[in-house]
Amino acid sequence: MTSTTMRVGITYDLRDDYRAMGYDDETIAEFDSIVTIDAIDSTLQQLGFTTERIGHIKHLVSRLESGKRWDIVFNIAEGMHGIGREAQIPALLDAYTIPYSFSDPLVLALTLNKAMTKKIIRDSNIPTPQFMLVSGINDIQHCSLAYPLFAKPYAEGTGKGITPASVIHDAGELKSTCTLLLQKYKQPVLVEEYLPGREFTVGIVGSGNNAKAIGTIEIILLDTAEKDVYSYSNKEQCEERVEYRLANDAAAQKSAHVALQAWKTLGCLDAGRVDIKCDSCGNPHFLEVNPLAGLHPTHSDLPIICSKVGISYQQLIATIMHNALTRYNLIDSAPQKLSSFAIK
Repeated sequence: MTSTTMRVGITYDLRDDYRAMGYDDETIAEFDSIVTIDAIDSTLQQLGFTTERIGHIKHLVSRLESGKRWDIVFNIAEGMHGIGREAQIPALLDAYTIPYSFSDPLVLALTLNKAMTKKIIRDSNIPTPQFMLVSGINDIQHCSLAYPLFAKPYAEGTGKGITPASVIHDAGELKSTCTLLLQKYKQPVLVEEYLPGREFTVGIVGSGNNAKAIGTIEIILLDTAEKDVYSYSNKEQCEERVEYRLANDAAAQKSAHVALQAWKTLGCLDAGRVDIKCDSCGNPHFLEVNPLAGLHPTHSDLPIICSKVGISYQQLIATIMHNALTRYNLIDSAPQKLSSFAIK
């Protein structure tokens, strides 16, 4: 194999594919637009790779069954069904000994389960809000958390299930919000103590001891936004409702430290994002991690962070590939120009 023939398959869940199957916009909110796939594909080609678009897991199964193979797969597929849905493609690729970008099945299965993730974070002495899991409405009678509280589905992303009603002030609101979420999302509800302070998201590249925080942005909700929550609606309409402000003050630096601790503790790989919120004293707490962060060039948080710190989209994709290929000892077979674009 020469550096000019490295074949990269691209696995993803395309919104248009699932919309054509009859799924509504919120159900497919975590999936990618064709703009994202075009950007990733063209950038990989610019870096010297030969690419093939694969798509979702059933397309991957069909290709594998027909004998198709790739030198590495650029995997951003979120999956549709089951608590392990983000881990399904990496597990399948592991079975076929095909390298891939981003985190492994264990990490992706763990981090989709926000409650299990927080248990590990808490046991590692990384600050995170006190919490409980509501699997049935009777569980709320055992709630000993201090109000106000915050409630969200325990295994969703992109703000799904988060609305102004997620901020809970009393037992009545706790019951009504949990009832609605249990019925709508058919999964347990994570209830945690609400933090009133500043909200940050930290971009991270690398794995293990080589991981580093590349930038921190503060989430500023504008007057047009739903109040007090970085909700599904606010995220989907972020251009009109949210200001992403580069932050490097003491609170932001502490947030980056907490985020990096969490990233390393959970074993996340290559690149992603960690969400942080501060308490009333300004102390940062881990909220959740996104090891498959969105990669829309202008709409997704990680590329937004990169653009604000002077990292181009091409550099971001190059860094992800450089890290993944290095982990698999394949970096010597990569296109020569890759190393010149990757963040060291």
